[in-house]
Amino acid sequence: MRVSRVQAAENRETVINVASRLFRERGFDGIGLKDLMQAAGLTQGAFYKQFASKDDLAAQAARRAMESAFQRWSAAAAANPEDPLAAVIAFYLSMDHRADRMDGCPVVALGADAARQGVDVKASFEAGIREYLEKLGNWVGDGEEPSGKAMAILSTMVGAVVLSRAVNDERLSKRFLQAAAESVLTASSAGDAEQGPRQ
Repeated sequence: MRVSRVQAAENRETVINVASRLFRERGFDGIGLKDLMQAAGLTQGAFYKQFASKDDLAAQAARRAMESAFQRWSAAAAANPEDPLAAVIAFYLSMDHRADRMDGCPVVALGADAARQGVDVKASFEAGIREYLEKLGNWVGDGEEPSGKAMAILSTMVGAVVLSRAVNDERLSKRFLQAAAESVLTASSAGDAEQGPRQ
């Protein structure tokens, strides 16, 4: 039975969404096409009608994961428009985000994997990282180009979640997150004192 174009497009979206979550949980090489397609409710044979290769899917899934993560940042910021940076830090540097491997930040989950992937996967990550930096730059008063301050904040946040996931000791894990939150908030407060209130 032939699949309609509408159904084929829906199937493709389903595969991208499932892959974006499973890749974050298991890594790009941690799940094969058969299992991935089965999780999407499709056969492995359907994969090649939708994607040129697993690398093609990885690039699409990385883009979707970055978009999803950015939406979570935006939702957190919208919930506290008076201090969006503090809201994002509270969400991002939390034990809940640490535990949320399937829907958490793809830079945390796949950053090291992305470094070993092709240019298309890296391009998806780069586009998402630039969006993070632009948001952070707006909140800490940076100009057009991402400054060292926005980069340092993002690096601190990502690194803290990576380290908090890498240890068994829950107390140590929580301390990584708390120390990073304190560091970022202190650094951004110092910038506010120099530049005046954030818009």
